[in-house]
Amino acid sequence: MEDSFAGRCVLVVSTNYAPEHTGIGPYSTQIAEHLAASGADTHVLAGMPHYPAWRVAEEYRGRWRLRERRGGVTVHRRRHPVPSRQTAVRRALFEAGILAHGLVGPPRIRPDVVLSQMPSLAGGVLGGRLARRAGVPHVVVVQDLMGAAAEQSGIRGGGRAAAAAGALEARILRGAEVVGVVHESFVDRVTAMGVPRERVHVVPNWTHVKGPSGDRAKTRARLGWQADETVVLHAGNMGLKQGLEVLVEAAMLADQEAAPVRFVLMGDGNQRAHLQALAAGCSALTFLSPAGAEEFPEVLAAADVLAVTQKASVLDMSLPSKLTSYFMTGRPVIASVAAEGGTAQEVLRAGAGVLVAPEDPKALLTEVRALAADPEGASRLGARGPQYVEERLSSRAGLERITALLRRARAGR
Repeated sequence: MEDSFAGRCVLVVSTNYAPEHTGIGPYSTQIAEHLAASGADTHVLAGMPHYPAWRVAEEYRGRWRLRERRGGVTVHRRRHPVPSRQTAVRRALFEAGILAHGLVGPPRIRPDVVLSQMPSLAGGVLGGRLARRAGVPHVVVVQDLMGAAAEQSGIRGGGRAAAAAGALEARILRGAEVVGVVHESFVDRVTAMGVPRERVHVVPNWTHVKGPSGDRAKTRARLGWQADETVVLHAGNMGLKQGLEVLVEAAMLADQEAAPVRFVLMGDGNQRAHLQALAAGCSALTFLSPAGAEEFPEVLAAADVLAVTQKASVLDMSLPSKLTSYFMTGRPVIASVAAEGGTAQEVLRAGAGVLVAPEDPKALLTEVRALAADPEGASRLGARGPQYVEERLSSRAGLERITALLRRARAGR
């Protein structure tokens, strides 16, 4: 690494960390392990693994604090509440638990730089406090914007929580030496919080999964997917902001029309039980448990179309991390999202998929059938995904962008 991190101490603050293998956890893990491999004494202040199931992993239950070594990194875990359902009050208790346990038992180290991964507001507060205590720069990477999320996601009580979350978020970001955002669509909102534009840098996420290498036909057969049906797969968190009801309703339409289309929801989350109840009796919809890290890319590649969905209100608060994995598989993406949002911009920039209006199941099913009727066109779309990954989303380029943020912060100090 072309800087002075070798032999120095770096603290990464991230509620999500390995063994979580979807969402933000893989990025925090790869950042920390990259720094450790480069010679830095790397520590992580993390929560107990719980995502995307929103249940603490079995082997971590009942633990208040834990110190472990993973991939050359020292991980300091602190207990916190894990709400099975998302409301503004429950989210506040989640954040308060992270903050309280982090303040009571911070790692006994003196870092040279602190990197916080948000959307956890508590993580941002902890990172800023620990950086100030050590007199070192604080770097924040914004994966999701919590104030905007409370406003746009439809979480119960979110309207009241948005102003409070936004104010705290702005305070955290204004106090950071450098702020990284994962998409250009976040920049205006962050600068509107009072963060000088020169401190804000776009650091896109990268693909953290390997490309598929198995036999696609065998994977489909194992999953019970027929050769003559079009499989539309959504993989990842089943939360409020995804608005996955549109896929359930599209599957119901496919049932009514006897269309040879199967919709598959693979993953977990606080909305899974609600979606299963909504889909009762629908033969065109299947639910799968989250796939393991090795199996995950094979299941994605076995599908015909990969779906990303968001509520119509979601514009500039989130960029689904699943997109980087989707692009790697060579399958076309269908995005049921607002056309003016960051997710739509990313799909169009990659040229690897098509857009449909959000929360419109009829339009979604129509586009799926159009892709199925044009296999050559669908293949061309899918082929652009790996090309885009190679050009823009490689792990090497992504990790270098993060270390460049750390270098910039230290140079500024």
